[in-house]
Amino acid sequence: MATAHSDAAQDRQVPEPDGTRPLAVVLLCAGVAMLPWLLVLANSLPATESATWIGLDVLEALGLAATGLLMLRRDPRGCLTATATAVLLVADAWFDVTTAAPGTELATAAAMALGVELPMAVLCAVQAVRSWPHSARRDRR
Repeated sequence: MATAHSDAAQDRQVPEPDGTRPLAVVLLCAGVAMLPWLLVLANSLPATESATWIGLDVLEALGLAATGLLMLRRDPRGCLTATATAVLLVADAWFDVTTAAPGTELATAAAMALGVELPMAVLCAVQAVRSWPHSARRDRR
């Protein structure tokens, strides 16, 4: 027997556009793949900086994984996690580049920003727009 709550939740589900499932899996895997990176950071950064950078990367990993899971479940709240994760990724790219020392460190930060963080931020932002619940779109007209 369906309850009013489950019927309402089902009505809010986001229709699955083409290509959503592979993107959801990519985001989920990207979040999980960041876990070893957190260990590298924990063992390589000075104690005064480790909490800041590890904290930011933990939030990114959680955001990517949560967005992927919510997308797989076709949960409309995925647009919120996708938006927040996009902002975190852009902020990470910005601070990586602006705090890097000139030379190899700056080149590495720029490569990571252009090759990983900003493209992932764009994917998250596009997904946030694509997954915005349809009922909200109708209400704005």
